[in-house]
Amino acid sequence: MGFDDMDVSTIWMNGEYVDWDDAQIHVLSHGLHYGTGIFEGVRAYDTDRGPAIFRWEEHLERLYNSAKPYNMDIDYTPEELTEATIEVIKRNDLDGCYIRPIAYYGYDSLGVSPQDNPTDIAIAAWPWGTYLGEDALENGVDVMVSSWRKHASSQIPTNAKTTGLYVNSLLAGEEARRNGYVEAIVLNKEGNVAEGPGENLFMVRDGKILTPGLSQSILDGITRDTVITLARERGYEVDDSAVISRGELHTADELFFTGSAAEVTPIRKVDNVVIGEGTRGPVTEELQTAFFDLVERRTDDHEEWFTYVDEQ
Repeated sequence: MGFDDMDVSTIWMNGEYVDWDDAQIHVLSHGLHYGTGIFEGVRAYDTDRGPAIFRWEEHLERLYNSAKPYNMDIDYTPEELTEATIEVIKRNDLDGCYIRPIAYYGYDSLGVSPQDNPTDIAIAAWPWGTYLGEDALENGVDVMVSSWRKHASSQIPTNAKTTGLYVNSLLAGEEARRNGYVEAIVLNKEGNVAEGPGENLFMVRDGKILTPGLSQSILDGITRDTVITLARERGYEVDDSAVISRGELHTADELFFTGSAAEVTPIRKVDNVVIGEGTRGPVTEELQTAFFDLVERRTDDHEEWFTYVDEQ
């Protein structure tokens, strides 16, 4: 579904609520030419208390932290961005939705240095279903190991969610789709497993859960942290600093992706090698169920992770 097919009307830009079609930037904006932007992807879930934004405070913290390597000043407080986000959801009459805050160097000059350019910021929200396909949550996805490698943190900060860096993700993902797969897995420069183009990766082996650590050039995902927490609460041993070789993927008992968009998505095959029984494994299913029970508020656990739109 494209944006033109959605019933959304309003975006917040630089302190003002503007019509969706009028939310535009100049063609010579710095961020368009050099990828100098930062962003977040956040979900709000439809609950019996109205829309609930999941782990909004953690997403905001990461947004501000992502700005730091680029000397980007966000001239709005977290409270102001929260107020704007809630109002955008209300004005668009959304229940469950995806939220995209973005800050970027705007229009003034076009040298590589952004020092004369303003920092522009916008917040949009729209309905967005299952990222990797409607049946992916139950049946899993087929993926390939991409020929493209993840950049190292010594080259570009990997723990900043930067717009320009997603060219790397685009190349890996499109390579996979051209070859008949749903998604890719990206290795780091050492040849070990990093993550998916827009997801973190988990492996289950002999009842233990492993996920690549931050030293493996991954983004420190908020859904990743959520699943680690849920797994440990259920008694699983979790190695969240794992080094996983490419070959270990093929012999895993289970594999799954996590992310704000992908949520908890099983992986069925890697490079046409069947993972486990070729279905959603029992550990993946347990954690996926726990995740959706949590975010859809069928449980009262972790109330501190939710911002209820109708109660603000």
